[in-house]
Amino acid sequence: MSAPKIIIQILITGTQIFGKALLEAGRQAAKNAKHRPQGATGGDIAGVGNATTGSLTDKLTREHRMTIDEAHLILNTKREDALERVLQNYEHLFKANAPPEAPPKPAAGSRGAPAPRQSHYLQSKVVRARERIEAELKVAAEEPPSPPTPPPPPPPPAASGPTEGAS
Repeated sequence: MSAPKIIIQILITGTQIFGKALLEAGRQAAKNAKHRPQGATGGDIAGVGNATTGSLTDKLTREHRMTIDEAHLILNTKREDALERVLQNYEHLFKANAPPEAPPKPAAGSRGAPAPRQSHYLQSKVVRARERIEAELKVAAEEPPSPPTPPPPPPPPAASGPTEGAS
């Protein structure tokens, strides 16, 4: 066999092998894209995919697309904090991420201070976190307090067996 013919055969064989490997990788990628392991929330918001029961809390989680814990983390509050503390943190974070007011134009040729950074995304998260906490508090206020469950009745006294000397 001549050298050019061998080189062409090597190229064709290599291309076939590479093509088959590429096809198999594509099939595996499609299979992986369709498969979602049990309990995985990779493409979903944390906690929202797990809110599958009909409870009010799960309904609020799906509606606001945020868990109550996530909302408290965003606003840097604790569950037991008062609404005033939540609103105080909300105001601060909302203002910190708001676009700045129009600054005065600097003189020609001089550089002004760099504009503070703002984030519409973070601001929307802060708003949604406040809404989620307020919705949870509203539901808690609407629910009538459940009456305390009475303690279980005491067990009946143990019956004493026949005494040994009474026959």
